[in-house]
Amino acid sequence: MAKLKVNADHVLGKINKEIYGHFSEHLGRCIYEGLYVGEDSQIENVNGMRTDVIEALKEIRVPVLRWPGGCFADEYHWKDGIGLKDGRKKMINTHWGGVVEDNSFGTHEYFELCRQLGCESYVNGNLGSGTVQEMSEWVEYMTFDGVSPMADLRTKNGHAEPWRVHYFGVGNENWGCGGNMNPDFYANEYRRYQTYVRDYHQDYRINKICCGPNVDDYEWTRKVLETCFAHGGQNAHGFMNGLSLHYYTVPGDDWQHKGSATDFDEKEYYRTLHKAYYMEELVRRHGAIMDEFDPKKEIGLMVDEWGTWYDVEPGTNPGFLYQQNTMRDALVAALTLNIFNKHCDRVKMANIAQMVNVLQSVILTDGAQMVKTPTWSVFRMYRDHQDAQLVESSLESAPVGLETEYSVPNLSESVSVAADGVLHITVANLSLSDAYDIEVEISGCAQGSAAGKSSAAGASAGTAFAGGLGTCDGIKGEILTGAMTDKNTFEAPDAVKIAAFDGVKRTETGLSFEIPACSVVHLAL
Repeated sequence: MAKLKVNADHVLGKINKEIYGHFSEHLGRCIYEGLYVGEDSQIENVNGMRTDVIEALKEIRVPVLRWPGGCFADEYHWKDGIGLKDGRKKMINTHWGGVVEDNSFGTHEYFELCRQLGCESYVNGNLGSGTVQEMSEWVEYMTFDGVSPMADLRTKNGHAEPWRVHYFGVGNENWGCGGNMNPDFYANEYRRYQTYVRDYHQDYRINKICCGPNVDDYEWTRKVLETCFAHGGQNAHGFMNGLSLHYYTVPGDDWQHKGSATDFDEKEYYRTLHKAYYMEELVRRHGAIMDEFDPKKEIGLMVDEWGTWYDVEPGTNPGFLYQQNTMRDALVAALTLNIFNKHCDRVKMANIAQMVNVLQSVILTDGAQMVKTPTWSVFRMYRDHQDAQLVESSLESAPVGLETEYSVPNLSESVSVAADGVLHITVANLSLSDAYDIEVEISGCAQGSAAGKSSAAGASAGTAFAGGLGTCDGIKGEILTGAMTDKNTFEAPDAVKIAAFDGVKRTETGLSFEIPACSVVHLAL
């Protein structure tokens, strides 16, 4: 019997909804064919955005969307993507597949996509090959409400009202594809460029994101912060609101042999989960360096690229990064989101890579067909953690795996209380062979906490479950489970889906249930 202890009265922080963010790059079929089919497409769309994909994404409550890259961002020149579409400049996407980019999806189309999704905007600017003037004018074009050259140009192009830019990234992966810079050089460039990312609106400010480290490059984190935090009082926040972190889970031995997305054995399964769990160490160690400069944790660690990365599906363009999605990916997502939730004091945003048809996507499309992946189901099950209060929890776990080097904790959890008082518990069982009895001991509820004041009726009103309501003693439950290689295909789109979970019992101190092998459970009470 594994014990899960929950103290519903001990709030540890707020789980920013932006932790459940997404990333869409001009890469493969993510934007073109995936999100955007054009106004003249026979596929049902609204202003070019395909309706089925939009509805599926709205169901998981996408909070923020990063665009246009990625590596593409530092070769993207925004003026190529505005104005009449037949007059927009064409270019070769040198990073991703060497295909022609016709720029039919640009700034106006991106903000239309955000409007339809009801999400916040995260625009990534070009520091690698762009100029300060170009970046400054883009911010003016998007956000200035008044008379100016860029505001007039925006109006001429059909949008008189300014948009709101919630987040702006000043460069991307500038240690690599964004210019191969060293940290001192980039940090000084960042200081210069961010100066001209101006706040034109009196009611809100643009959150500026500084390019942070690649995986475990702790020297990059330290040197960038040292440079950006120079001059003390003039620069209390290092000119930034967030520092990015990129980490991909690659099960193979190297980037040339990453492994198959669908054809893998138990050893590769556990190796993948072990590598995904490395996110815990990365967040903790980079966070410790940030604490030295920002002890009040006012700057967010923005994990704006994360997810699994395998070999592309056979027969597809190697530069399109199209891969299938199995229960293994669902467990990676559940484990990673639990880590982010439990470090919400420092992790303020995260963006899974990528939204549609690329890497660990939540949606796959083929012509007019669409499939929700197992990863989509995890985002669906975890959506009630968005903007909820993280409460103290601890779950007994033990190493599991076929080799000591690549073992991983068998169980992972996070617990929050939503604004309506509903207590949400998410638990992932990473074991492929063993189910576990879990005894949940909940304190605080009986003493009148927010969770304790919620009723079964309140839980029902505040929480809708995709797999139907699994209800036992006022507890709502849902589960995602299957064999490790189970996946959804265009021929069998519902092979892996959320189902009702009824196996929960009330106890004197809380509740108990059995979690099957290779599964994710969400409970609400």
